[in-house]
Order: sequence, then structure tokens, then C-alpha cells
Amino acid sequence: MILRYFHEWRRQIEQSPQFGAIAVVAIAAFALGSLTLSTSTLGLFQALELKVFDRMVRLRQQWQPRPMDARLLVVGITDEDIKALGRYPVSDQTLAETIAILQTHNPAVIGLDLYRDVPQQPGRDALIQQIQTHQVVVIRKLGDSSNLGTPAPPEVDPSLVSFNDFVADSDGIVRRNLLFSAADEGEDAPVLASFSLQLALRYLSQQGIESQAWPQNPEVMQVGEAVAAPIEHSFGGYQTIDALGYQILLDYRSDREPGYHLSLMQVLEHDFDPAWIEDKIVLIGAVTPSAKDVFYTPFSAGARDQQQMAGVNIHAQMVSHLLDAALGDRPLWSTWPGWGMVLWVYGWAILGGSLAWTTRHPVLLVLLQIATLGGLAVLGGVIFLNYAWVPLISPVVAISGSSATVLAYRAQQSYRQRQMMLVLLGQSTSPEIAAALWDNRDRLVKSGKLPGQRLTATMLFTDIKGFSTIAEKTSPEQLLDWLNEYLTAMATEIQAHHGIINKFTGDGLLAVFGVPLARQYPQEIGRDAQAAVACALAMGKRLEELNQRCQSRQLNPLKMRVGIFTGPVVVGSLGGRDRLEYGVIGDSVNVASRLESCEKERHSRTCRILIGHETLTYLQDQFVVENWGKLLLKGRSQPIEVYQVISQYDHQENASNRPQIA
Repeated sequence: MILRYFHEWRRQIEQSPQFGAIAVVAIAAFALGSLTLSTSTLGLFQALELKVFDRMVRLRQQWQPRPMDARLLVVGITDEDIKALGRYPVSDQTLAETIAILQTHNPAVIGLDLYRDVPQQPGRDALIQQIQTHQVVVIRKLGDSSNLGTPAPPEVDPSLVSFNDFVADSDGIVRRNLLFSAADEGEDAPVLASFSLQLALRYLSQQGIESQAWPQNPEVMQVGEAVAAPIEHSFGGYQTIDALGYQILLDYRSDREPGYHLSLMQVLEHDFDPAWIEDKIVLIGAVTPSAKDVFYTPFSAGARDQQQMAGVNIHAQMVSHLLDAALGDRPLWSTWPGWGMVLWVYGWAILGGSLAWTTRHPVLLVLLQIATLGGLAVLGGVIFLNYAWVPLISPVVAISGSSATVLAYRAQQSYRQRQMMLVLLGQSTSPEIAAALWDNRDRLVKSGKLPGQRLTATMLFTDIKGFSTIAEKTSPEQLLDWLNEYLTAMATEIQAHHGIINKFTGDGLLAVFGVPLARQYPQEIGRDAQAAVACALAMGKRLEELNQRCQSRQLNPLKMRVGIFTGPVVVGSLGGRDRLEYGVIGDSVNVASRLESCEKERHSRTCRILIGHETLTYLQDQFVVENWGKLLLKGRSQPIEVYQVISQYDHQENASNRPQIA
């Protein structure tokens, strides 16, 4: 049953070029699209997709640079601060003084991105009092089955505790923001908000914006205009990530500090503009690499220095992103649904296959493929600038794969067509005719055959005089060698004069001039007739050369007869699927054959060439001919005008040797 449908489908393809093109492109696109999607699902393209994502992040930074976020202030602990204070970690007393100074200038909220699970005396009580009094958000590190994490100061109100863990991809780059997570592995462990989310929500609440459950899905958080739907293991170019917890894709504001920046000593020495603090979100943390709180970002690959960003600055990036999203200034990242991704990949696969099917010139195909990939990159960039992330590597693979598949099919189809043409037309064609045949193969070949077509051509029949007598007196081996030598010489002349050998008939052959491509103008038919007559004269000269060699081998000299006639014929494939030959059918073929065999006793030359009047009309007085008058050929009821070709016309000869054409 399956084979029957397959053969029916194949038959439809062969009989309908349009259906075949659609079917081949559709099958190639479906197969490569499915393979690409399956491979992508396994995560094999994820690393490349992430590299492309990072590159687009860096390009957007160049195209759309964002100003500093005036709502943020980072108080960073630098190497100079550590030298000035003489210790790291800094003491609790130093942090308490810093918070007290900042608080006098009315910040909106303060976050302390420094672990304080162990007291750093002196000043523990003072630090706890500052934290509790001014509602400073503190951090802890999440635990797992192998690590209990780092707890927050036990004296601090749990509502002020957040986690500062980052989710890094397999290449160590932070691209995601973990908003919620359980405090540890226990079933009853409390769910904590991230450090950046705590700071953003406290700031927004002062603006009258509170977080709530999204009406369309209570499990999704909505803050202002932002619907923070958590990403899944498959999101954009992601396919195999650990999507546990509540994660969103992070959008970096810039490759540096997103807001104002002060060092710890500047705060302690009151060396700052108070406007930098008032109503701002203040983050306190270490910015020196020696603190080992630095991470790779999408900007790292393009950075000449400072390839890693301090953790407190990444938290500031996250806060800025959340604030912009809630206020409608910068949306959260989104991606297309599963069916959209399927259409995205299949669409590019269809385009790649279509280009490979319709474009014949290899250079043009390469240029179109490059243009297609460029269009994909531009379209992907436009989508990216609108905060939607769609994969780009998968479409590239789909385009290349479907194109390669269609090209492979076309190559196999071309090979089959070429083999069929070689079988039909033989290998005795001139290079020019072979090139013309190949250029027109799609028009010539249908259903695995050359369709019959009516055209005007010139037929040339040859035969050796007295071949039966020669065969009787010559050994078969010697006769075969001599016959191959003779036919090779004749075939060479036919090729040189742009004819096609249709068949060998033992000691003779049939050559056709003007097939398989129909001539459009009488001048073209005339050139074929002239080429056939010139070929016959050249064959006579080659026979004379062969006779000279025959004498050295004690063989009798040979004579040959040639019949040439120009007229309408039908050409095309003859036979069935298992055995085909190129057939030339029509009365013109019979006339050429009868011309070759008529009046056999009138044979004074080595090569006797007889033509009909229909051929003579195309010769344009280029050949010297002898009028034999009207002869009744065997099998015909009406006589025809017959001429013997003497030679190529020499303009120095008397023009009276040429017959007058009625």
C-alpha cells in the first residue's frame, strides 16, 4: 500500500513539473525543518544561540545607548577603600556609619549586598539597629542539597531578607534574573524574593504601585504594566535550561554601572552631591575584583577591559529593568509560542528550498542565499529591538539544510536526465549541441522521456558499396577492426559538423542535423542542410585517407554512398521505460534512405552524395551539384528531383556549373 502511494506520488512529480517542484521543496522543508527543530530541542544549538544573543545585546548598546538611571546609586567598596580602612570585610561599625550618613539624605530604599552572617566587630549592634530602623534590605545565599548557603543576620526581621544568587548559564554568563526561590531544599522552606526584586518593589510601593497576581493567570506576577511571566526551559534560544524558581530574562541597561556611583570613603567623608541620594535606590556592595563578587555578562566578549561586572552592579541592572518594565518604559523579554517557532523555522526552510529549486546559476544562488541570511539577521534584529527573542541559528540550519537537500535532489535528477539523454542521443554529439541540450533539459525532458515534437531537419544516410562481398572475403576480427576505424572517422566528422548520430546500421549510419532543438527560422534550417552536405564531402575525404591505409594492409579500396534530404520529421523517445531510443520518424527519413540506395550502378566517385531538391533550396549556391533529373525512388509513387554533390563551390570556377533553382 505504501509503495503504491509512493509510486503514484513519484508519477505525479514526473508528469507535472509544477507539482514536482512544490512537492520536492515541501518535502525538503518539512524534513529539514523537523530535523532542525528536533536538534534544537536537544539543546545542540543553544550555545550558538546564546552567542548570537550576546552579540545583539552589544550591537543594541551601540545603536540605542541608554542614559544613566538617575533612580539608582551604587556605593561601591573599592581597592582604595580597603587600603584606607585597612581591612576587608569592612567592619559592622563602618557599614552602620555609612547607612546613617545615607539615611540623613532621605533615600527611597537601601540594600546591603554584603553577607553579614558572621559579625564583623566592632559595631554589630549598631549595624543591626540601622538595618531595623531604616528597613535596609539584606541578603543571604540560597542553599541546596550539598550546601546550606549563607544565612542572613539572625537578628534581622525576615521581611527584610532577600537572596542575591545569580543564575549563570553553562558559559558562566548571567542572562537571567531569578525573582523568587525557596530558601533551601526543605518542603516547608519559605519563598524568598530576590535582592533586586525587593528593592524594586519597595521603591514602586512608594510610587503607589503594588505587585499583584495577573488576572489571566494567578501564578504570574504583575507589577504596574509589567506581566512578569516566568520563562520555561524552552524560551527563545534556550532549550535545556534549569527553569526552576521564578526567572525572567534580564535586559542590561548598559555595559557599565547603570546609575550613579560613589565609593565607600566618599560617603564616609561626605564627598558627594546630596541630590544623588535623595529618593534614590541605594545599593551597597563590593566592586573590587579582589572581593570575588564579579560575573561575566553579554558584554564580556566585546570588552577590552573589565570583562566581568561586579555583583552589586548586576543587581542594579536588574532593579533598573524591573522599574522600567513596571512603569512601561522598557518591556520585559518575550518570545513566540511553540507553534510560532515551528512556523518560523519551517518558513525559512521553505524559502531556502525554493531558492535552490528556482535558481539555476550557482553564483546567483550563492548571492541569494547570502541575501536571505542577511534578511534573516535584519528581521531577527528588528524583532530583538522590540524585546522578543527568537532563535536565529535554527533558521540558518533550516535554510542551509533545505537548500542542500533540494540541490542534492536536483543533482540526482540532472544525473538521471543526463544519463537518459546519453542513452537516447548517444555520445556522438558535438560539444555545442551537448551544451544546448543540457541548458534546455527541463523543457525537453518530461515524464522521463523526450516528448515528440515536429520540426524540420536534414537527414544523412550512408552505406558502403559492396560491403557483403567484402565481408565474405575478410575474417570477422579484421572486418570488425576495420569497421570500427571507419565508423569512428565518420562519427568524428559528424560531430565536427554539429550533427547527431541517430543509429548505426552495420556498415552505415543515420545522422540528423537540426535536432533535438527545433529551428525557429529558415536560415537556421539552411545552416543545418549546408552542414550536412559539407559533412558528407568531409566524410568522402576521410574515406580516401582510410583507403590509402587499407592498401598497406592489402585491403581493397572502398566506396560509400550518401543520401541527404531536408524535410519535416517527428522526433522523440521510442520504446518503454526499460528500453528507450531517440527516434526520428517521417517521410523525409525514408526519402534520405532511398536517395542513398538509388541508382547504385551510377557510382563513379569514392563517395557519391545525392540530395533532393528540398535540400538544394537551402544550400545558397555554396556547392557544385549535378542534376540527375527526376527519379522515381523505391516505394514512392511520385518522382523527385535528384542532384549529386560534386564539391564545395569555388568562386573561381565557372558559375554556369551551378544549376538554376526554379
